[in-house]
Amino acid sequence: MVFNFEVLALFLSLIWLITLSFMLWKLYLQFNNLSQGDSEKSLSSVLNDLLHDVNIAKKGLDTLKIQYDKIEKEGSFHIQKIGLVRFNPFKDTGGDQSFILALLDNQNSGVVVSALYSRGGTRWYAKKVEHGKGIEHELSEEEKNAIKDAK
Repeated sequence: MVFNFEVLALFLSLIWLITLSFMLWKLYLQFNNLSQGDSEKSLSSVLNDLLHDVNIAKKGLDTLKIQYDKIEKEGSFHIQKIGLVRFNPFKDTGGDQSFILALLDNQNSGVVVSALYSRGGTRWYAKKVEHGKGIEHELSEEEKNAIKDAK
């Protein structure tokens, strides 16, 4: 059997034609998917529509980022930390019926509420706190412990 270059060239051309047909079919399917089945659209109009949609999405993301930053900034001033300490301030009463409640925001500012229980009644006190320290009045050890627990 004689080796024939013409048969080899025909065979290679046939394989090349099948490969190109397959690649062209894949490209057609991708374009059809991209244009959503509308064969009237050109590739440039499809790409322009996609770029327009991307720009709209970017503007929406920018708006969401601004709103998120605003919510995060405002949220840092809400009560985020709570500390509770029960104790017995007087020796003549039984149990830890008095307590201190610390209500603090993200920057350890807020209020400390103290309830001192005795046989004669309960007395309530409140002190302002900024950055973990008393503003107008000195904090007791129990109040400092409630702030520490809140942190």
